[in-house]
Amino acid sequence: MSEPAITLYRLQACPFCERVVRVLNDLDLEYESRFVEARHSRRDAVKRLTGARTVPAIVDDNTGITMSESANIVEYLQATYGDGATDATRVTASAASGGDDE
Repeated sequence: MSEPAITLYRLQACPFCERVVRVLNDLDLEYESRFVEARHSRRDAVKRLTGARTVPAIVDDNTGITMSESANIVEYLQATYGDGATDATRVTASAASGGDDE
């Protein structure tokens, strides 16, 4: 059994992370969840991958993409694995206004 190509770095109960999880599930994509430290200053693994300590962040081995910010991730997933359209009903006001700060 092989590892899923997509790895999602996330926090428990993070609304931005849950937004990405919903899209991954809607697109029926296999992924591995890695829960990271709640303390922002201890997310060195995420910083090494994306250059920032914010979550959610994904690594997609299929395309070589590594990115953070839920709005960017959702747009990427829809464009790469979906029909290319972002579902506006899933965009939260805080995510639409400037991104994640988890």
